[in-house]
Amino acid sequence: MVLLAAAVCTKAGKAIVSRQFVEMTRTRIEGLLAAFPKLMNTGKQHTFVETDSVRYVYQPLEKLYMVLITTKNSNILEDLETLRLFSRVIPEYCRVLEESEISEHCFDLIFAFDEIVALGYRENVNLAQIRTFTEMDSHEEKVFRAVRETQEREAKAEMRRKAKELQQARRDAERSGKKVPAFGGFGSAGMTSVSSGSIITDTIVEPEKPKITAAPVRPSGPSKALKLGAKGKEVDNFVDKLKSEGETIMPTSGKRGSDVSKALPPPVNVESVHLRVEEKITLTCGRDGGLQNMEVLGMVTLRVTEDKNGRIRLVINNNDNKGLQLQTHPNVDKKLFTADSIIGLKNPEKSFPLNNDVGVLKWRLQTTDESLIPLTINCWPSESGTGCDVNIEYELQEESLELNDVVISIPVPSGVGAPVIGDLDGEYKHDSRRNVLEWCLPVIDANNKTGSLEFSIAGQPNDFFPINVSFVSKRNYCDIQVTKVTHVDGDSSVRFSSETSFVVDKYEIL
Repeated sequence: MVLLAAAVCTKAGKAIVSRQFVEMTRTRIEGLLAAFPKLMNTGKQHTFVETDSVRYVYQPLEKLYMVLITTKNSNILEDLETLRLFSRVIPEYCRVLEESEISEHCFDLIFAFDEIVALGYRENVNLAQIRTFTEMDSHEEKVFRAVRETQEREAKAEMRRKAKELQQARRDAERSGKKVPAFGGFGSAGMTSVSSGSIITDTIVEPEKPKITAAPVRPSGPSKALKLGAKGKEVDNFVDKLKSEGETIMPTSGKRGSDVSKALPPPVNVESVHLRVEEKITLTCGRDGGLQNMEVLGMVTLRVTEDKNGRIRLVINNNDNKGLQLQTHPNVDKKLFTADSIIGLKNPEKSFPLNNDVGVLKWRLQTTDESLIPLTINCWPSESGTGCDVNIEYELQEESLELNDVVISIPVPSGVGAPVIGDLDGEYKHDSRRNVLEWCLPVIDANNKTGSLEFSIAGQPNDFFPINVSFVSKRNYCDIQVTKVTHVDGDSSVRFSSETSFVVDKYEIL
């Protein structure tokens, strides 16, 4: 038996993991695997396919195939036995038989494949032996690590003991009024004596901070040296003048990194009562238009930072007509919410927790109604003489939404070069490392509700799925908002701030 290669591939012939046991080029193995699906006869129950030069022995693994490529004169019975061992190895490392999981554990699988076959010939091993060989458990390594940890603990204990000795010596010298001995291997000559009135700290491990001395008087006259902070003062003075003249000054990017990261989203004037309305969508849709599942999860989160605003009620405006399932927090008065759409505590004398994010209302929408899809994606790959011509378009069905930073990720075949782009709305980016074409659209709203992309590339129609979509929105999908916040006593209004977000958890067209 001469085994040429072992591979895990998709039903379209795309190689996920491949291990060659003889000298073969990448182009050769990709060509053999790409030709494999075309050779299979759908009406027959064989587990092997032969060509003029090689034999494919395969076994289905849900949506994938475990394929062995052998010479035609190999023993088919040995091939089948080896194939069964390969198929049993894969579940040892992968929890689910999916492309992403196989890719994540690709090196573990390759190491296991090498234990089964060496130089094209089957090794006499079983599954337990493969597991033992790949774990590479070494008794000597365990002993070495235990000895090293013991040495580290002893060194730390010795360090603490020496630190206590140095600390005690300094205290004794301070009490007797003598000079404090200079400890350490270097820099001791430059250490000065400490007066008897100074305070000795207990943190001997860290060196003492040098005292700040007065700066020496420099000769008068013009200096060409760089003055740190001088430009900042001039800019601040200029900004103050503009503010005094009534100009509105926006914060600049010349701040520290942490300040810049906080200023990237639009600044929110956060009041003592702050509300967050957050939604996320999970959607799986078929390439021919059928909606398999769509789920929208939403929540209203309340944060109170002042004690005087703890006893409040929230007035909810629910204009949704999609059939939501609403649920309030257990401490919220459900009767009051059902009757008047007001969120308040069951015990009006109690206050909401201070400085804590409290989820007071959540909702869930699950449907298979295609008319409720917020953004539909229609992809039409058609085979041509040189490969595939792909037409993909989007349409915003929920016109009240404004989607920002939309990215539609389309998988493309590997090793065939970049796609040739035709008509395009927006921008695109080809990631050759991940084999993905990203169609980027800054905004999709009622004024920009449709768009299309055309490109050509070598491949088959199945190569361009699944398509993934991501976006963010400052308008929620389900029309639920907090319109008013009032005190429990007196029903006087309370100033509040709110922010709304609608994001994607999973948006996939299979």
